[in-house]
Amino acid sequence: MNRYATAIWNGTGKEGSGKLSTQSTVLSEAQYGFKSRFENGAGTNPEELIAAAHAGCFSMKLSFNISEANVIPDSIRTKSSVNFNTEKGEIDKIHLEVSVKAPGLTKEKFEELANDAKNNCPISKLLNAEITMSAELV
Repeated sequence: MNRYATAIWNGTGKEGSGKLSTQSTVLSEAQYGFKSRFENGAGTNPEELIAAAHAGCFSMKLSFNISEANVIPDSIRTKSSVNFNTEKGEIDKIHLEVSVKAPGLTKEKFEELANDAKNNCPISKLLNAEITMSAELV
């Protein structure tokens, strides 16, 4: 399976601007630029998109894990915070905050399954950053 997205950039890194589009068209010429990446300007940025991809991938992997333990999760809420170290020019840390409602799942089993999802979802495997997690079973 292959998926794609495109980026078009015009101008310099600081004064220029870009547009991002995805194969599914969920993003269609979404704007991004210096201000949306390094300040609080309008538009998206690569780090925000990585955070969204990681939160979605982790949540789905955790759902598969919980289902394999014969429990159907009611809800999984994941927030992924990506730290872009501007001095090093790299993403160096990602923190996952997960809250799960899954009646019948023990705390011990939940922690095991959440750690497995953190380590083994495809996006986690892709990233070269320290990944930490706080996980709550509600």
